[in-house]
Amino acid sequence: MYRILTSDEAAGLIQNGETICVNSFVGIENPVELHEAIYRRYHATGEPRDLTMISSAGFGVWDPDRSAEGYIREGAVKKLICGHFGAMPSTKHLVLEDRFEAYNLPLGCISHAIRAQASGIPGALSKVGLDIFVDPRREGPGINSLSKDQTLVKDVTVDGEEYLYYQLPKITTALIKGTAADRFGNISFDDMYMSGDALSICQAVKANRGKVIVQVDRLVTTHTRPRNTIIPGCLVDVIVQAEPEARPVAFKALTGSFAIPYEEWKGWQEMIDDLSMARTKSNPAYNTIGRRAAKELHEGDIVNIGIGIPETVSRYARKNGLLDKITMTVESGGIGGFPASGTVFGAMIGAASVYDMANQFDLYNSGGLNICFMGAFEVDRHGNVNAHRGPETFSGIGGFANITAKTPTVVFCLTFNTKGLVMERKKDDVTIIQNGEIPKFVNEVRSVSFSAVRARKNKQRVLYVTERCVFELTDTGLCLREVYPGVDAEKDILSLLPFPVERADLK
Repeated sequence: MYRILTSDEAAGLIQNGETICVNSFVGIENPVELHEAIYRRYHATGEPRDLTMISSAGFGVWDPDRSAEGYIREGAVKKLICGHFGAMPSTKHLVLEDRFEAYNLPLGCISHAIRAQASGIPGALSKVGLDIFVDPRREGPGINSLSKDQTLVKDVTVDGEEYLYYQLPKITTALIKGTAADRFGNISFDDMYMSGDALSICQAVKANRGKVIVQVDRLVTTHTRPRNTIIPGCLVDVIVQAEPEARPVAFKALTGSFAIPYEEWKGWQEMIDDLSMARTKSNPAYNTIGRRAAKELHEGDIVNIGIGIPETVSRYARKNGLLDKITMTVESGGIGGFPASGTVFGAMIGAASVYDMANQFDLYNSGGLNICFMGAFEVDRHGNVNAHRGPETFSGIGGFANITAKTPTVVFCLTFNTKGLVMERKKDDVTIIQNGEIPKFVNEVRSVSFSAVRARKNKQRVLYVTERCVFELTDTGLCLREVYPGVDAEKDILSLLPFPVERADLK
C-alpha cells in the first residue's frame, strides 16, 4: 500500500549506495521536487551518498542550479549512467573533470536494459553499438579516466551472430513524475508530454525489491480510465504531491489534450519555439542543406529528424507539400505529429500516438524507419561520423546510435566547415565567400558515433549533405556525388579535403 509523504520525507527514505533510476527525457518531465529534496537533505546531512544514477535520456532542466545538479556537484553521486547529458550543464563539466564515474550508452539500449530488468533478465542484447565508441573492443562507454566498469557493455556471440550485451546495476529506487494519483495509487500521465520508461522502471524496481517514489501534480478521488493508467497503484510505494511548475499556455499543445490539425502545426510550432529557446535563426548554409536533404523524402515515409541543422528539413518538407504525407517520430515515444525543439525537445505537436520509449526503440532498432536526418560534428575518410563528442565537450550519443543503426536511408546534415563560414545562395547558385576555420571532414574522427563498416554490412544508403555538395558512402569510402551550381569542385571541395574521394558523374 502506498503512502503519501512530503518530498523531504520521501528523500529521507533513500539510503546510501542506492541505485536510482530517473524517468525523464533530456529536459522534460523530470521529478524536480524530488531532486530538490534530495539536495536539501544531502546539503544538510551529507546523505544519501555514493549514489548510482541511471536515466535513459538524462534528467536535467537546462539550469546548473536546479534539479539534481546541486547534489551531483556537491558529491552525492559516485556513478552516472545516461544516454544524453545535454540538459545537465553543470554535470557535463564535472564529468570531464573526473569528479565521478560517468558512462554514456545509447539511449535505446539503456531503455531496453531497464525493460530487461523488469522481466527478471539481467541485461539486453542488441546489435546497436557494434563498431562505434561504446563497443568494448573500441573505447567502451566510459567518458572519463575514472570510468572503468567493464560490466555495462560486453561483446558476445549468440548462434554465430555478434551482439553487445547491455547490463545495468540493479535498480533499487525509482523517481517518477506523473500527473495525478487516484485513491488506489494509480498514476496517470494526462498532462505529461511522454511516459518514457516509467512503467519499466517501476517493474524493474519491484523485481529488485526496491521502492517506487512518484511525484504528482494532484491527488484525485475518481480514477482515470484503465487504459490511461501508466503505473498501477500496486507498484507504487510513495506518492508526493507537488505544485506543478507553471507552463506557458502554448505548451498545452504538447500534452495531446486537444486535437491539432495539420494546418495549425506551424502556428503552434512558432509559439512554442519562441518560448523554448529553439534554434530558429535563419542561416543560408543551413537552409541550403535542408532544402537538398528534403528531396530524399517520399510520401508515406516514417521519419526521424534530429535537432540542429536537420530541423531545416521539416521546413522544406512543408514547402514541398510532403510534411503531412510523412509520419514523424521522436525518441521519447511520439508518432505522427511535429516534434518540438529547444527546452521541450521530446514532446510533439499533434501526435497521433505516444507510447513507451522502449517500444519506440523496438521500431528504430529493427529498421522500422524509412529515413532519418542527423547532424554531425565530423566525418572521416572512411565515412564514419562523430556526432556526440567535441574536443572539450560532449552531450552524449542519445538516440542517435539506435536511429542510424538500421534505417535504410541515413542522411547526415552538416556544413563542409565551420567557424567563419560565409556563403550565399541566389536561386539555385551557391557561392562560397569564406571558408570556416574548422574542417568537418577529417582523416579520422575523434570518436565514432556511426560506423561506415556496419552501414555497409547493413546495406544502408548513406548521404552526407552539405551547403556546397553531397557525398555518398560507397564500398571504398566517400564518393562526391553532387556539386551544387556555382560551386567550383576543385577549389571549394577537393582541395580542402585531407583525403582523396571518388568522383561520380557530377550533377
